[in-house]
Amino acid sequence: MTVRAFPSLEPEAIAATRDALHAYSRVPGSWLEACRRRRKHWWHISLRPSLRGLSTGPVHTSIHFELELDLRNSLLRGEVAGGGELVEALDGRPAAALAEKVEEFLVAEGIAATPDTENPDAAVAAEHPGYSPAAATSIADAWLSVARAITRLRAETPEETSPIQLWPHHFDLSMLWLPGEKIPGQDPADAEYSDKQINIGFTLGDPGITEPYFYLTAHPLPAGFPALSLPTGSAWQNEGFSGVVTLYRDVAGRAEPENYLLDLWRGLLQAGREQMLSGSNTSQ
Repeated sequence: MTVRAFPSLEPEAIAATRDALHAYSRVPGSWLEACRRRRKHWWHISLRPSLRGLSTGPVHTSIHFELELDLRNSLLRGEVAGGGELVEALDGRPAAALAEKVEEFLVAEGIAATPDTENPDAAVAAEHPGYSPAAATSIADAWLSVARAITRLRAETPEETSPIQLWPHHFDLSMLWLPGEKIPGQDPADAEYSDKQINIGFTLGDPGITEPYFYLTAHPLPAGFPALSLPTGSAWQNEGFSGVVTLYRDVAGRAEPENYLLDLWRGLLQAGREQMLSGSNTSQ
């Protein structure tokens, strides 16, 4: 099997571009929230990794359209089935300016629903003079590498899993594992809080951990999880949230980074089966 290297992501080199892309991702995300029917765990508002960056995938409403952040060419692309195309540069301009262009395009193409774009917050209104096309390409490469690893895990997991999705607000790439049991005492109609779940994800950094990292959290958290034996490079995190954290640089520097992640995730999912599910204390 071919070993695929993970690209280097130096925190200082990608920080300005990460913040710009975070703001830009909220533009297509707002259209998903306006046009798609609600799904459990808010899956309807999340973006999907594409070969060039991030995409809404086809959106079916009064028209059929798709929006994509093409990070390999630093472009926002819009396309309507049987209609026009939009191409706007990702050049450090405010996300609010891109949002205006997208709305003008889709309204002209005949869309009926539009997102609420009044009173944009500071992140959407801000300019991003430090945006780097090279850093954007590295981020796109990293997302593809991570998505491939999660796809392999998802394919071998018998329980329900969510799509592999990028959240415009939290700006992390993740997948939920949903074994099908509810949490006693929670409203079963509220899937977000009542579903037992493990969240496997990757973020480019946040105020708590300022460099790219992988994480795994469980809800509800089994008492035995913090005591689990973890491979070198992964550790239990208690500040800000409780879960397993693995720094991206420690994974990218390995000879087989994808296999390291898969071995880690497989072991933690098996621990989830043993510790989170009623009547399941034996190995599967």
